[in-house]
Amino acid sequence: MTQLGYDTNLVIGSIIVAILICYATLMIEQLLFNSLYIKHKKVILFFAGVILGTAIWCMHFLGVIACQLPFGYHFELTYTFSAYIVVIFSSSLAIWFTAYRYLSIGRLLLASTILAMGVAGMHYFTMHALIVPQYTIQYNVLFAIISFFIAWFGAGIVLWIAFKLRDPYTVTLRAFAAFIMAISIVGMHYTAMLATEFNFVSNEQVLVPQENDMIIFSIMFIVCSVLLVIVFISLLELRLEDRNLQLHNMNKELANLAMHDHLTKLPNRAYLIDYAKMVLSEHRLHRQSLAVLYIDLDRFKSINDAFGHHVGDEILTQVCLRISQYIQNNKFFRIGGDEFLLVVEHSQLAQAEKIAQDIVACMQYGFSVGGRNINMTTSLGIAMFPEHGDNLQELLMHADIAMLQSKEQGRNNYKIFNFGSEQYVERHQSKLINDLFSAIEDNQFVLFYQPKFTQDRQICGVEALIRWQHPTLGLLGPNVFIPLAEKTGLIVSIGYWVMEEACRQIRQWEKTKKMYFPISINLSAIQIEQNKLIERIHRNLIQYQVKPQNLIIEVTESTAMHQIDSSIEVFQKIRDLGVRLSIDDFGTGHSSFLYLKDLPVDELKIDRGFIRNLHHGSKDEIILQSIIQLTQNLGLTITAEGVESEEQFEILTRLGCEQFQGFLLGKPVPKEVLEMQFNPRHRTNLIQ
Repeated sequence: MTQLGYDTNLVIGSIIVAILICYATLMIEQLLFNSLYIKHKKVILFFAGVILGTAIWCMHFLGVIACQLPFGYHFELTYTFSAYIVVIFSSSLAIWFTAYRYLSIGRLLLASTILAMGVAGMHYFTMHALIVPQYTIQYNVLFAIISFFIAWFGAGIVLWIAFKLRDPYTVTLRAFAAFIMAISIVGMHYTAMLATEFNFVSNEQVLVPQENDMIIFSIMFIVCSVLLVIVFISLLELRLEDRNLQLHNMNKELANLAMHDHLTKLPNRAYLIDYAKMVLSEHRLHRQSLAVLYIDLDRFKSINDAFGHHVGDEILTQVCLRISQYIQNNKFFRIGGDEFLLVVEHSQLAQAEKIAQDIVACMQYGFSVGGRNINMTTSLGIAMFPEHGDNLQELLMHADIAMLQSKEQGRNNYKIFNFGSEQYVERHQSKLINDLFSAIEDNQFVLFYQPKFTQDRQICGVEALIRWQHPTLGLLGPNVFIPLAEKTGLIVSIGYWVMEEACRQIRQWEKTKKMYFPISINLSAIQIEQNKLIERIHRNLIQYQVKPQNLIIEVTESTAMHQIDSSIEVFQKIRDLGVRLSIDDFGTGHSSFLYLKDLPVDELKIDRGFIRNLHHGSKDEIILQSIIQLTQNLGLTITAEGVESEEQFEILTRLGCEQFQGFLLGKPVPKEVLEMQFNPRHRTNLIQ
């Protein structure tokens, strides 16, 4: 067996070549994760594999040349070329397995195994191609296995480091990864060479260095080509980094422009939205208060019209500089033409008022623009977090309301938001009106039922009372939204909805033999004047197949007496359908007993104003006695509303009142609660 020596210079040269070419491989592999080159992914994968395979192949041949082999050795070209193809294929496949945004352990192990098999396969293919006259080649199995595991372990480390270099990466880290990759290749090669044994089979042995000028020239050509690739890619990366830096700076500048006012350079409304999310969350977490000051310049439009917009722009700039002296470290925004916002963090109301006073005072000094002295005042509104709002929208709206109140009270001043202000009520109503349009479509209305009772406290019917289940404000009573519905004309649609729901409920109770009917519903004057009212009532009676006498329509006294002739005509048509009629709030309007006898009604409901102060010997008792006697003489049923005490119930019973309604006997409740609390006995309808 012949022991081989090595040329130290060529060994070092082989290591350097391996490092350079591995560095080029990592540079090309890095392009896979740049969006500019993603469409060329397959080409980049191929070239990365070719260069890595070339690094392994070149290093191998330099290592072979570094050995002092017996004279006359040469390589069989078929196996040599096959070895090159094997290593290129395995290198490309290993890089492809790791060319994902996420690298699992299984994929890393598989890629490492493929690359190690390619390196080992290339080495042993080439050694099989090596022909040395008078010698046979054998291998030490232990060293061969060790060489494979060196290649496998090194490949795993290198592929993992290369994956970690993607974002961010540095030249130093890339060079370190290239060094590790080269050392693993070199280590595998020279360990495999230790496993190689040359056995002499002839009588003659020649052990002299071979001249391999052509092979050295070929390898140097390949190395120079790779170096050119490295230079080209480096220049490409430098240009790409420069473009990325320019693009980053441009994006930063655009973002800054989008978040700031171009005239005053103050943060704008877009900046305010992002800032408010952060600062309100912080104050909410630590339960701290915060002040929002809404600042508006008085009569700024007049100045623009009188002196020109260029003067107005100059005044805005000077206003910002002047106010900035008083805001300290607080955030100052321009949110409109002449509207500014100051956010005072960790502030109490007294501190916010002090800043507002300073701003109002500093604005009273004139502004010098183009040789003119222009006087300017300002109005401010203050809203506090969380007392006046829990989010940016509420704080802005409430601070704006306070500012408008300051303008209405003379300008050149500041006001603190108050929920009782007229401006707040108007805006609140406007929002409710807007929400009211979608309430019916979104099924936000519900019916509550308040029972009516006889003298022996048995249910003799219910009154359907509408409620609005607002998505944010909760359950709203009719006194909140019915006036708004009448202003917008939505009362007609709401009234028809109530009528249809009442008929549906009557039908259900008729089927289940639950004697809670008749159900009374309220119609406004606008609904009474609708041409299609009679048709709509008739349609609901037919659709739900309910008995007409189980439905009562209530109208207020003022509605009944308004245009009395047309009211009598409409009421008569309703009566002709079999539906009963009731006059609500009787005694509060301008009723005329002369017309009352002609109205086709079945019931009078005494207004709760006569009941509220009712006690023994009061004047209300005398008045009620007269009303009840009159009603009985006209053949009408009399119902008392607002009964809240036993004394009131006893007096009304003694005076001959037939039906009672009030909190003493039963409050308005959903139908489920009504059916649970009250169990009406089987009876005939009391209203004839």
